[in-house]
Amino acid sequence: MLSCLSDLLDGNTGNYLYPFFWQHGESAEVLREYVAAIAGSGCGGFCVEARPHPDFCGEGWWRDMDIILAEAKKRGMKIWILDDAHFPTGYANGALADADPALRKQYLFYSRTDVCGPLPQATVNIAAMIESATGARDAASTVDRDDRLLTVVAGRVGRENRMDRFLDLSAQVSDGMLDWDVPAGTWKLFVLFLTNRGGGRDDYINIIDRRSCRLQIDAVYEAHYARYAKEFGETITGFFSDEPLFGNTLGYPMDDSIGRKLMPLPWSDEVPDMLEERLGARWHLHLPLLWEAAEDTRQSAHMCHAYMDTVTLLAEKNFSAQLGDWCRAHNVEYVGHIIEDNGQHARLGCSMGHYFRALSGQTMAGIDDIGGQVIPGGEDSLRPAVHGVAGDGEFYHFLLGKLAASHAHIDPKKKGRAMCEIFGAYGWGLGVRGMKYLADHFLVRGINRFVPHAFSPKGYPDPDCPPHFYAHGKNPQYRHFSALMGYMNRTCHLLENSVHTASVAVLYHAEAEWAGAFMSNQKPARVLHENQIDFDLLPSDLFANPKAYHAELGGEGLRVCAEDYRALVIPYCQFLTKAVALYAAEAVRRGVPVIFIDALPEGISNAGGEEEERALLDAVGKCGITPLDELAALLRNTIPLDFQIAPDFRRLRYYHGKCEGGEAYLVLNEDPAVAYKGVAQIPCSGGITGYDPFWNKITGVSGRKAEAGMEIELNMPPLGMMILLVDPAQPAPVEWMTGKAYQRRALAVDWTLSIAKSEEYPHFHDHRIISECRSVTALYPDFSGFMRYETEVDLTGWEPLPFILELEDAYEGVEVWVNNANAGICISSPYRFPIERLVTRGKNHIRIEVANSLARENHDIIEKAVHIGRESKVLAPSGIVGDVFLLALE
Repeated sequence: MLSCLSDLLDGNTGNYLYPFFWQHGESAEVLREYVAAIAGSGCGGFCVEARPHPDFCGEGWWRDMDIILAEAKKRGMKIWILDDAHFPTGYANGALADADPALRKQYLFYSRTDVCGPLPQATVNIAAMIESATGARDAASTVDRDDRLLTVVAGRVGRENRMDRFLDLSAQVSDGMLDWDVPAGTWKLFVLFLTNRGGGRDDYINIIDRRSCRLQIDAVYEAHYARYAKEFGETITGFFSDEPLFGNTLGYPMDDSIGRKLMPLPWSDEVPDMLEERLGARWHLHLPLLWEAAEDTRQSAHMCHAYMDTVTLLAEKNFSAQLGDWCRAHNVEYVGHIIEDNGQHARLGCSMGHYFRALSGQTMAGIDDIGGQVIPGGEDSLRPAVHGVAGDGEFYHFLLGKLAASHAHIDPKKKGRAMCEIFGAYGWGLGVRGMKYLADHFLVRGINRFVPHAFSPKGYPDPDCPPHFYAHGKNPQYRHFSALMGYMNRTCHLLENSVHTASVAVLYHAEAEWAGAFMSNQKPARVLHENQIDFDLLPSDLFANPKAYHAELGGEGLRVCAEDYRALVIPYCQFLTKAVALYAAEAVRRGVPVIFIDALPEGISNAGGEEEERALLDAVGKCGITPLDELAALLRNTIPLDFQIAPDFRRLRYYHGKCEGGEAYLVLNEDPAVAYKGVAQIPCSGGITGYDPFWNKITGVSGRKAEAGMEIELNMPPLGMMILLVDPAQPAPVEWMTGKAYQRRALAVDWTLSIAKSEEYPHFHDHRIISECRSVTALYPDFSGFMRYETEVDLTGWEPLPFILELEDAYEGVEVWVNNANAGICISSPYRFPIERLVTRGKNHIRIEVANSLARENHDIIEKAVHIGRESKVLAPSGIVGDVFLLALE
């Protein structure tokens, strides 16, 4: 038996779950109750979230933290701490209010006027132009205004309103006035200036300034260390940054892409030298291209790439790395995530411009899934707009999970660890059935840490971003949630003890988006997912600095940490970076496939000059090109793959990892309605074991030797997960294993139905006799709680006795007793319970209890704001829906 399987069956797993525990300043009694509830749910840790607390890092906060720490220590639990008074991280608990004004945000912005020449001896009031651009922001800002002229540039208007010539007029400014002999033509006059009133999050730190970022450490991290130094690395094991951001815009517009939007831009004292290093001494001449286009697209590409490369590297160094280094020096982890939605991870505003750089200082990769982002069958739908922006189902389903998983696989600091904040703001209607699907969606993509959202000790019903897993004991699914946590912990342990393997690398698209036209990663990600070709995303930085990623190009492909990629796929990009172009040329020379989708690039975004750019483009020209819809077929015919199925099925996903002594495969049918029956081909061979992490038991698998490995029979219900373990030390089956045949009988009996709210349990009432099982919502439309079904079944004459009790369907958490002996909990279809050791010949008493979600008793507050998401108005049925069956072997 593989050691990882032995550990699971013996219950020897670590903790991979850190649910949010919100703080509002509750009583000591409530805090102790909630720590006990978190422990009782099967989570060995939690993340203390300060967002609603009235006294973060004040006496009230320390009082509460003392209680929480004592309770956690008593139970051997670990704690992460959310690192600010509220999200997003970067407020530094208000430290900027009393800090040196030089530590506030700096913005680069401009004021523009147009003029048609020739016009000799024209004058322009530069100070008035700056005033006109910043004055509108004065009323909304509490910051003392500090505006400084940076440069004055004129751009001549050519074709299609694009600029074809630039003039530096800075030397002609004196005492706030520009004297200019305007040449012939139409000109755009740009007055570029620095300001601390950009209209963004002016009270947040400047994440590209090291001293400003230090405020975050001093105000929060050092404050906790001063009080709890002995607990660091013991009970306190991490700090969590929640959605840190550039903050040069307000809200969540999701379109803050450089060169495409009028917005003030992040700035710091380090930016000019870095731009000069990239662009030369006259770097400021093309600054207008950060907002408006040049006729020569290369000029725009070089300027936009140089700026974004600069500010994202500064954010990486001054924010992410500085906080990460502090945490490592103090023996705790640094974790968290940024805003990823709809491609915002490669943009400014509410995100940090580059997913991999933003999280480079963290000890594990991170994402979040909240507010209805991933939903069964929702890859082609736009989510209802929240904050004015519709969520892109294709992004959430095909790219979100792979961002974190990829970073975990390629960054040595991450050690394979990928975290997802999950479940929050889906609403009261998200119960354990939906939660299991969400967990499976991310598990099969390689996520192995979770932050369930949330335990809220505020008085019930707290409308803030439900569901809440305990709700002061009022959530009827609390026990079922505990079963889900056990399932997730066991599956995470399996992933933790396996090394992911994928055949394909896909170039991360951020640099391409900065520079020009591009194809989002979600497009090839979808093609690869739907054709069962696993992949990781690789940033351009990996090719620029391979040693940092333990990367090496060999004769068969690219090795990164423990990954061996046989091909690199580059989504369409108008401009490519120099480092990737150099790799592509060398890879092709060695016979390693590099495949561009749709077309080759037109230019190199950071080339040293025209001659170098031409040479690089000539070298890249030897790479392959394929249309997006032919990518999967090309890869199948070009490189060996580790998982293939027949017949095709676009909603089947898999994960392949190498564990000690063997191989592990997770396979998920993501279709909510269609079962899949087929055969999987894998290139390894040995004894096959099925593992069910929910019931924590070995299951039967049908497979046989094949010409190039093994064939395994897949019989997967809608949304079903299957785990396969292959042990090469054991003999591989030569023929298909014969499955057990069984007879399935529906119970044609009357049931006694009764109900109890969670706080009434186990005292049931409203008993009535029913002859068929349908949703009880017609009887109890506003009821949330437990529905009990009881009956007696005479099994005299049954040969053999039944070994499984099965519910056709139920909503949602189900627990079964036979003859007062517990047969277990099930939270999703198929609802099957092992009863062979519980039934007897003669009369048998069957009791089934079904717990629905809290949505029905809270339907009147569903329309209230939940801050982040929008709760579905569609309410699920309640109770058993359909027949109850007994299954016996034939």
